[in-house]
Formats: sequence, structure tokens, C-alpha cells
Amino acid sequence: MTKGRLIDFFNQGYSVSPVIYQQIAEHFTYKKLAKGEFQLLAEKVCNEYFFLEKGYMRAFVRDTESNEVTTNFYTPGQMVFEVSSFFKRGKSKENIHALSECEGWFITFSQLNELFHTIPEFRDFGRSILVQGFSELKSRMLSMITETAEQRYIELLKSNPVIFQHAPLKNIASFLGITDTSLSRIRKDFAKRR
Repeated sequence: MTKGRLIDFFNQGYSVSPVIYQQIAEHFTYKKLAKGEFQLLAEKVCNEYFFLEKGYMRAFVRDTESNEVTTNFYTPGQMVFEVSSFFKRGKSKENIHALSECEGWFITFSQLNELFHTIPEFRDFGRSILVQGFSELKSRMLSMITETAEQRYIELLKSNPVIFQHAPLKNIASFLGITDTSLSRIRKDFAKRR
């Protein structure tokens, strides 16, 4: 597997010399996860900044009754890491695991910091990733307050339709903040109107 997609990912939105992106990519290490394998376990410190090239992943927490609640889905072309644990060096509350066989490239916290200090272009890239992640998190939080369950379902269907092929419906339901039964009803009603 080559680092071509990783380099393309770095090149989004910034016109920086390809030599610099090649230099950055050299610090990333290949990693493969089997279906069901964990990239991160709750109560551990997130130490990997992982670019997902192939496969699908899910982040989840356990609520006060030990039910799994999906907090995010990851698809190819995204960075997978628990931002708070990674940057603050504290224990994660989230688990991240592979919904399918996954492949990608990772860099450790110390390696990433070294690159941030030595390559200003990479620091700008990292900042843009954090801003994008914060913006998505804020949008998701507001949608849970201002939109109906059906509106959230339709938005997920538009923005990430492939996840319906790779994640169990119970995971999707918990991500949308509804029960499996409610999701089944919404899907049935939506299908009738199409």
C-alpha cells in the first residue's frame, strides 16, 4: 500500500510543495485492523493520529446503564483519533473499533508534535483538521436539539449513506439519539414517501 491517498489528504486546501507532504508522510506507519478490533479502548490514552484509508470505524461510549452509544462513524479519507485524550494526554472516555477490516497510516503524539514544531505547513494543516472537527461536532450537537429524529436520519442518509451498509442499525439509532424501533419506523415511513 502506498501513501498516495495520505499525501492527497494533506494536500486538501493548501498549496504546499509536494516534497513537504512526502516528507510528512514518511513519518506515518502502516496499520491494519481486523473487523471488531479496537483502535482505542476507553480508559486508555489515545496515542495515535490515524488516517483511515480503507474500511469503516465507529466511536462509542457506555452510558450510565452500560448501553453503547455511538458518538461517531469514520469512513475512508478521515483522521481517526479521540481529540481530547490525544492532545490533553488524559484517559479516553470513548472506544474506537473497526466495523470492517481497516487499513491506514498513523503517527504517534510525540512524532506529530515534532512535525508541528519543525514544519509550519503541517501545523496549519493540523489546525484546519481541528477546526473542521469542532465545526462538525457543533453542528451535530445543534442538530440533536433543533431537528427531529427524522431530519437527523435524512441528513445522515445524505451525508454518509455508505455507513448504512457497514454499521448495524442499532449503532446508527444510538448515533441519531433514538431507539432501534424508532429508527425502523422512520425508515419505513421514509421509504413509503419515496
